[in-house]
Amino acid sequence: MRWLAVLALFAPLASAATLEECREHKRRGRLPEARTCWSALSQSHDAALQAEALWALRDYNSANERFRSAVAQKPKDALVRVRWGRMFFERGQRKEAAQLYEEAIGIQADFPPALIGLAYLASSGFESKAVELAEKALEKDPKLFEAREMLARFALEEYDEKRAIEQADKALAISQEALDALVIRATVEWLNDKPGTEWIARLDKTNPNYGEGYAMAANMFIINRRYEEGIALYRKALNKNPDLLAAKAELGVNLMRLGAESEARQLLKECYDANWRTAPVTNTLTLMDSYKNFVTFEKGMLILRVHKKEAELLRPYFEAELERASNVFEKKYQLKLTKPVQLEVYPDHEDFAVRTMGLPGLGALGVTFGNVVAMDSPSGRKPGTFHWASTLWHELSHVYALAVTKHRVPRWFTEGLAVHEETAVNTEWGDRLDPATIRAIKDKKLLPVASLDRGFVRPSYPAQVTVSYFQAGKICDYINSKWGWQKLVDMLRDFGTGKTTPEVIEAHLGLKPEQFDKDFLAWLDTQVGEQVKGFDAWRKNIAVANALVKEKKWDEVIKTAEPIVRSYPDYVESGSAYELLAEASEKKGDKAKAIAILEQWAKVGGRQPETLKKLAALLEEAGHKRQAAETLERINYIYPVQDDEYHRRQGELWLEVGEKDRAIREFTAVVGSKPVDVAGSYYNLAKALRAAGRNDQARDNVILALEAAPSFRPAQKLLLELSK
Repeated sequence: MRWLAVLALFAPLASAATLEECREHKRRGRLPEARTCWSALSQSHDAALQAEALWALRDYNSANERFRSAVAQKPKDALVRVRWGRMFFERGQRKEAAQLYEEAIGIQADFPPALIGLAYLASSGFESKAVELAEKALEKDPKLFEAREMLARFALEEYDEKRAIEQADKALAISQEALDALVIRATVEWLNDKPGTEWIARLDKTNPNYGEGYAMAANMFIINRRYEEGIALYRKALNKNPDLLAAKAELGVNLMRLGAESEARQLLKECYDANWRTAPVTNTLTLMDSYKNFVTFEKGMLILRVHKKEAELLRPYFEAELERASNVFEKKYQLKLTKPVQLEVYPDHEDFAVRTMGLPGLGALGVTFGNVVAMDSPSGRKPGTFHWASTLWHELSHVYALAVTKHRVPRWFTEGLAVHEETAVNTEWGDRLDPATIRAIKDKKLLPVASLDRGFVRPSYPAQVTVSYFQAGKICDYINSKWGWQKLVDMLRDFGTGKTTPEVIEAHLGLKPEQFDKDFLAWLDTQVGEQVKGFDAWRKNIAVANALVKEKKWDEVIKTAEPIVRSYPDYVESGSAYELLAEASEKKGDKAKAIAILEQWAKVGGRQPETLKKLAALLEEAGHKRQAAETLERINYIYPVQDDEYHRRQGELWLEVGEKDRAIREFTAVVGSKPVDVAGSYYNLAKALRAAGRNDQARDNVILALEAAPSFRPAQKLLLELSK
């Protein structure tokens, strides 16, 4: 039984026939006739039917009021609540939709349409329970082909084409007019560069204007990071049905992702004016309005967009690292890009989230859309939680991996390469083995390589995405260590031909995926096995060590913390055993040991700026000025915010050890950080420029110092010396 047809019971038979007539027009793609029919039905005296008609006519406010009336008239009717919730879901109002679906289930336990609604909600957040809910709906109603279509779509989102085909075929076995199933069959072929002719012919026979299907296919291409093809499908969806505002909004958001901001703004404005004021539409328009606060720098094929409030400070660091990474990747991936790369840096994390997803709340640090990379600014994150340079290398690696494969690379492989690149450039960079990953390894939750993509798309436990990043990165580390970098490049190119993970593993490594998994896990155990085994003891002992610190029992802290460091050396987060041991050593007067411990912490990947500053001070006190400067320089890649004191001291140290260019960079950063001592900042920069023989620039900066403080004698003296 088609559950939506139950709505016919809401009105007299004449109205029910009209409802079915409207639905039949829409199902057959007779759009003008459908609009006429919905207009007539909107005059119904039945609130539920009227709500359906007003919803179809995009009069959402009126539809909302009529649904409210329908619920009041029929408080024990579960279906009207489901339909109301579906309207909310369509417009991105997840909370309201969820509440109505739950109310429907409260009225009628395991009501299939409500389960379907909840599955859509879970799917929109890529939650694993989406599959469970769809399967539960099928248990209640085996003829509910919409649930089969959902399962087919979920499988395709997880890159499981075989299962997607199986579920789509089961839906078509129930109904030959299961339109989404036909679209999924066509999409599988399109993703493999095949025409999909058979399935589109069948689709067009039933509904030649089914734009919703092309929009769904477009979303599949976007999930696969094939943005240009996805955009083309969104355009086709709108050609089929220009009234698909959801597709128009998605087209606008994706055009913005690729930098086509003028057309994106126009499309999003059209959605807004048509009362399609979903969060992605309004948030994205607001963000685009804020671009007047950003400045853009171009250098060859590289474009940097930074907020003007921190542009002077960040530009030298980001430009240098962007150029360095591009030069390295061009050689490593044996590819010269033909289009510019644009890097956008957002000081407000929620702006970055809107830029990438259209919604706030994104947990990622950076996202790549072809040749456009968006990422958090260091100032957008808590100090010590974010290594911007590592993120930049990670995201730029995606640019090259996608270009090499024409965007036909499994997610696990491109993410694995990107994680590998973080530590390939510098062993101190990249994320370390964290407690969540240790637990996953202990519980044997690592996925087989053949299905590792699933861990990125629809996680089955809270930390699985993070664990999947770790696993993919370690797989690439393993292949690189055993077979060499060229093997990874060869595999990447083969993925670009459309081969699957099992095919590429077997062709290039000479192993079945199952054997590869066994060999990899054995290798991984040699890398992290001791830390995994010692984790429970570490967790217990770190609590003991912290308690001893509070009691200032420094000898016992040292005795307790030393084995903790050895048992879990990768743990370098705030409050690590390294810091406890260093503090105890310093309290005992053993500064040399404190230095050694903190240097070990930094080399493993410790990134708390205040702890690095402490290490630098200890090194400088011990007479190790170069090491002190190098320690402060680590902060440049972690949190180079407007802290003129740390930049100034770093500049002075570099100048003292003869590193003039580095000194100039740091004194330039001081000037860009809007310092309190303006005259002194320009004066220090002038001194560094003079030391480098750049006297004209030195003179310009000493004049700026005197403009800020005309009686500043050191600047007066330097100007006289430069004028000789």
